[in-house]
Amino acid sequence: MTTLADRPNTALLVVDVQQGVVGAAHRRDEVVANIRRLVEAARSAGTPVIWVQHSDEQIPVGSDAWQYVPELVRAEGEPLVHKRYGDSFEATDLEEALDAAGAGHLVVVGAQTDACIRSTIHGAFVRGYDVTLVGDAHTTEDQSAWGAPKPEVIIDHTNLYWGFQSAPGRSAAVLATKDVRFGG
Repeated sequence: MTTLADRPNTALLVVDVQQGVVGAAHRRDEVVANIRRLVEAARSAGTPVIWVQHSDEQIPVGSDAWQYVPELVRAEGEPLVHKRYGDSFEATDLEEALDAAGAGHLVVVGAQTDACIRSTIHGAFVRGYDVTLVGDAHTTEDQSAWGAPKPEVIIDHTNLYWGFQSAPGRSAAVLATKDVRFGG
């Protein structure tokens, strides 16, 4: 249902699953394992996998914190989008990569739920994309010491409200890893 013309395809968008982003994340190993399953399923189905990698003062380019976790390896030819803002579309070449893939539907996974994931799913939706958030394949750190809700509350709330998102000509959904199907 995307509002983008000539974009019948789906792409898996892997956002910021970097050592410095998910090192202390809630259910880190389970989430990374789910993302790995989704990457493998997308590749098997011929669905494009697009990687997003954040950098800033705390995560400088080339540092160990900036590196993707070792469990996830980008295949040759899979686009890598470098970003400096929460929304993966902001000041990046993500739109060009999705256009080249003919993608109007995004399946989104990664970190952090309350920052880059939320910014990216909203950014995609307002730009005309259909957006599926994989409910057990995104995570965040515990920042409750600074007044934030516990990670499981943030994740559950994001999954809840995203499942009810709507706009003309676009769809939003939340699926579990086991329910995501790529291809035909």
